[in-house]
Amino acid sequence: VADPLQVGAAEAVAALENLGMAVAMVTGDHERTARAVAREAGIEEVLAEVLPEGKVAEVRRLQEQGRRVVFVGDGINDAPALAQADVGVAIGTGTEIAIEAGDVILISGDPRAIVNALTLARRTLRTIGLNFFWAYAYNVALIPLAAGALFPWIGLMLNPMVAAAAMSVSSLFVVTNSLRLRGFAAPMPVDHG
Repeated sequence: VADPLQVGAAEAVAALENLGMAVAMVTGDHERTARAVAREAGIEEVLAEVLPEGKVAEVRRLQEQGRRVVFVGDGINDAPALAQADVGVAIGTGTEIAIEAGDVILISGDPRAIVNALTLARRTLRTIGLNFFWAYAYNVALIPLAAGALFPWIGLMLNPMVAAAAMSVSSLFVVTNSLRLRGFAAPMPVDHG
């Protein structure tokens, strides 16, 4: 006897693996049941009949290997592991304690929402990195010029009005670049019902 596989679970597992993530199932369920569900979902690594402290120990073991761990859970037994993980993703349809322990709370119970959240997080980090690069590049290039560092050699000094305008353009670039995240299109359809 086993719970039926959630709609979208196999798709989510495949998509997470395509994102370069190793997917494993750590559950308190009976070994045979866990393996049957994992096989249907496309998960090869399965740890079954694990108590809550065993889930935390597994997260720690992976972290000690230098791996970053995203733990997804929805129950009381998952709360300690959600808190231990580098990123705890709580399913919003789960228990209150799991939701409190999670760093990210997905409103939908659809596992494909995990893929969408991770994709958006990666895009956000890439945008932040690009913003830092351009902000620092601006400062490295124009602040010495505005301070008159080149004046003794080539007689070039940036007018303070031009420097202020350039700073505004830099700020506009960062804000505009960040606003591109509003156009994020989730890679997977999610059932919000």
